[in-house]
Amino acid sequence: NPYLFTPAPEKGKLVMSQNQSAMRVFRRCAELKVPVGIMCFKGMDLHYEDIVALIEASPQTTVILDHLGFASVENQEQFDQVLSLAKYDNVIVKISALFRVSGKDEAYPFERVRNERFVPLFEAYGKERLMFGTDFPFIQEVEGGYVGAVDVVKNWTGEDEEARRMIMGGTAERLFGPWIAVGVQVE
Repeated sequence: NPYLFTPAPEKGKLVMSQNQSAMRVFRRCAELKVPVGIMCFKGMDLHYEDIVALIEASPQTTVILDHLGFASVENQEQFDQVLSLAKYDNVIVKISALFRVSGKDEAYPFERVRNERFVPLFEAYGKERLMFGTDFPFIQEVEGGYVGAVDVVKNWTGEDEEARRMIMGGTAERLFGPWIAVGVQVE
């Protein structure tokens, strides 16, 4: 959680990369092959330089940007920062909480998020570095709910079965290990 760190006096921004304990944990996560999730609630612009510093200090650590990097469709500059992180092979973007990045007047099924966020992310990161999520339990409070979120993102993959498999579970299994469920078929 980047908001647990104190601001760097010269930048006035919250900085994880200048905290020795945080850096030790970040590097240890690489050794243990444990991904580090970063949730930029208040916007990517507050954390972009810090995330780059973390990634460059420990390129073996997998970083997961939650909720499309919190880059609203109303803030292209922040989304450009998310896209620019695609050059780092260890960055994954979670396709989750679509309602949090949609425009003020946009509702389910979030076509603007599809066109202005998902499609460019798919082109920049590829299916292997995108991962579905819902923002449970909050997703239950919005139109479509959990099932709607699943259906929307599955539909966004079109006829590309491999993309659907990777985004809807394959990337998560690669990062966290296989899901073991007796008698359950994941589509």
